[in-house]
Amino acid sequence: MTEELIVRGAPAEYVSSVGAWDKLPEHLLRRNLKRVLVLHGSTSWKAAGHKFPDLSNFETVFVEYGGQVTYEARDALKEKIEAEQFEAIVAVGGGKVTDLAKAAAFVSCVPVLILPTLASTCAAYTPLSVMYTETGEMIQFDIFPVSNALVLLDPAIILDSPKELLVAGIGDTLAKWYEANVVIAELPEKTTAIEVAAFAARKCRDNLLELSEAALLEMERHELGTAFVKVVETNIMLAGMVGGFGDKYGRTAGAHSIHDALTLLEKSHDVLHGLKVAYGILVQLVIEEKFSEIDALLPFYKKLGLPASLAELGLSEVTETELLQVADRAAREGEMIHLMPQMVTPNVVRAAMNDLEEYRVEVKER
Repeated sequence: MTEELIVRGAPAEYVSSVGAWDKLPEHLLRRNLKRVLVLHGSTSWKAAGHKFPDLSNFETVFVEYGGQVTYEARDALKEKIEAEQFEAIVAVGGGKVTDLAKAAAFVSCVPVLILPTLASTCAAYTPLSVMYTETGEMIQFDIFPVSNALVLLDPAIILDSPKELLVAGIGDTLAKWYEANVVIAELPEKTTAIEVAAFAARKCRDNLLELSEAALLEMERHELGTAFVKVVETNIMLAGMVGGFGDKYGRTAGAHSIHDALTLLEKSHDVLHGLKVAYGILVQLVIEEKFSEIDALLPFYKKLGLPASLAELGLSEVTETELLQVADRAAREGEMIHLMPQMVTPNVVRAAMNDLEEYRVEVKER
């Protein structure tokens, strides 16, 4: 039998429709919330803030988040929420804004309502926050026993977001299958919840491989097409269901451990989360010795511009000492990479990174 898992399948309410943001006042009234803190980003707020609904009938304070998800930022928000007696947090923005809002809402015992401006992660859907140091190194992710109160997803707003952020979201979501499958495949018995997680993970992969090119073309044309909407919901809702139903068996494994380790490198801090995860997928597959799967993915990576090497990540000048530090962090005790059935050590990770580089050269020379 598997160890006990906790199902965190969905937010309390989730709405995906054009004009969904306009309904925020109604949702606040239904919850009897009158005094709210609106936490938003900078760039995304400049792009989408004019679409935020009128909350003049509510007591509202707008706060711009500081650019990083830290415990210090969380605690500062908690102090503000308690001092000014806010009844809820409304998060408007991407994954980091959302993660900070969720963390602050939990420690403040208030609900969090989320209006995503990007489809680059499943942060809007999941009750967890990835926490970082002030310098941008990933520390851990904190899982909360309270669901997000509401997600209002307007695909038309996502349509106005940068294309490269949707590509990064595709890379992050593609990992759901590879990380969940390597763990779930080893389970002697699969509970119903894990079967749901496995189905959602496979559906993430199938949807993205089938629809991503069309979705990005629709985005370039500024068309709210079927492929685009389905990819957006795959990145946010379907991806969130994998860990939501699978718990530790569906959350992360090798790819995200590689991502987390790469955050040790200051040079990687400007590289989007999903791009580092996409690279991590390939390193994980090398560890699994699944080179045929790498062959199947490389054309897809090339078409979308996902990185398949350190150079394509913009990390070609990383030193051997730094790479050894990355390998050591990826394989340290307690990392999710150890959910893989393979014995993973720092040497295994470093060798896999090197083998991937060599394999990419071989593929190009064929």
